[in-house]
Amino acid sequence: MFFTAIIFLVVLSVLVFVHEFGHFITAKKLGVRVDEFGFGFPPRAFFVKRGGTVYSLNWIPLGGFVKIKGEMAEEATGRDSFATQSAPRRLVILAAGVVMNMLLAWFLFSVGTMIGLTETVDAVHPSATVRNRAVTVTDVLPDSPAAATGIGYGDNIIAVNGASITEVAALQEMLRGASGEVVLTLKRGQASREVRVTPVLLEQTGKPGIGVGLLETGKVSYPFWYAPVRGAQVTVMNTLAVFQAFGGLIVGLVSGKGVSADVAGPVGIAVATGEVARLGFIYLLQFTALLSINLAVINILPLPALDGGRVLFLIIEKIRRKPVDRRIEGIVHQIGFAMLLLLALLVTIQDVRRFGGQIIDGLMR
Repeated sequence: MFFTAIIFLVVLSVLVFVHEFGHFITAKKLGVRVDEFGFGFPPRAFFVKRGGTVYSLNWIPLGGFVKIKGEMAEEATGRDSFATQSAPRRLVILAAGVVMNMLLAWFLFSVGTMIGLTETVDAVHPSATVRNRAVTVTDVLPDSPAAATGIGYGDNIIAVNGASITEVAALQEMLRGASGEVVLTLKRGQASREVRVTPVLLEQTGKPGIGVGLLETGKVSYPFWYAPVRGAQVTVMNTLAVFQAFGGLIVGLVSGKGVSADVAGPVGIAVATGEVARLGFIYLLQFTALLSINLAVINILPLPALDGGRVLFLIIEKIRRKPVDRRIEGIVHQIGFAMLLLLALLVTIQDVRRFGGQIIDGLMR
């Protein structure tokens, strides 16, 4: 439990620090005064003041913040105020945090592709090196033999009746030719286990099987000169997937279906971070990159209190050819922030219901 908490705080701090550093350095470069750049949240533990900016280290280690002059309608006058900057300059400052999170994800994925990430091996680049080939479970049909034996998403099937297997076609042939129970050797991370399962005639396919979707995967690494290209490709693919997931979440909320069980808040992310960290460094690297993309996508959504919401007010300003009353904008952002807190509360309650037993067990140990 302690290990999970520490890893989660480190990952979260890095992600938020990088995001806020984007706002900070861009504002500085454009001549806008930054009153404070804080690591963590108050109360303050330590601070120094340099060049008109307070650099603070705070007791609550959950990311950080940047206080820019004139951003929240206070001190909205002067050449060094955010409020007096042109719309393009304000847009650059607002977007800088999202850009930094995307750059962090690209960097982490690029490093990961040099070390070796688990990918499908059906169409890899000619320069790639593939190791540890395996047949990976990508889906499990409900009420299937696989579901009954605990086979899950992400399990690698490495052997059938003791015979090593690395190809989907070979595994399917062995299962279809089985006259009864077979022993599958599964591997997840560093842990291996054996399960006994009996293939049946599947209604979905009309063929004998155990009810799983399969892909051929391997640890794929790329040379240093191609890794940044592959890192960019992986970043784009994951970004599109995250946008799709958020689209589904918003549709669910608007249609009254509520928050999906697949959505995780701080508690769920903390639990997942600990589980991923135990799988190894490379998995934590991938997970951190994916969280960075999530943070970027959340902030670019045109919702009040987020960077995207502030960008939306800039667009309205350009259309109207005059700024929105800053008091009205402030009220809208406050309402939006309250709604985001409510959503976070709902997701956290869901997380506690799902992971409460696991958390209590960890605290007891």
